[in-house]
Amino acid sequence: MGLTGKHLFGSIDDTRVTFVEKKVDGNRKEFLKKLLEHNGFEVLIQEEKRPSEEEPQLYTVGVTDMVFNPTIWVFQRKLKTFDGRKVTQDYWNQQTEDTHPQYWNNGGN
Repeated sequence: MGLTGKHLFGSIDDTRVTFVEKKVDGNRKEFLKKLLEHNGFEVLIQEEKRPSEEEPQLYTVGVTDMVFNPTIWVFQRKLKTFDGRKVTQDYWNQQTEDTHPQYWNNGGN
C-alpha cells in the first residue's frame, strides 16, 4: 500500500481505525507496529484471509488515532526513529536506514 496520501479508515475487531497499510507481510507488520508504538500510537493488527494454506499470511495494520495520515506524518517529519531521528519516506518504506532530510536523490552529495 505504501504512502498514498489518502486517509483510509474502517474497523479492526469492532474498533474504528485509520488503516496504515494493508496486505503486508509479517516483517513489514512488525516494523510498522514497533515504529508506530514508539511514536505513541495504539496499533491494531488484523490477519487477512488467505485463499489457500499455501499462500503467505498477510496483515492489515491500523492505528486507533482517526486523524493519523501516514503520508502527512512522514512528509511533515513528525515520526521519530528509535534513536530519535526523523523518519523519511525511504526509511518508512524500509529502503534505507539513512534519514537525510531530502526526499529526493539528485545524484549530489
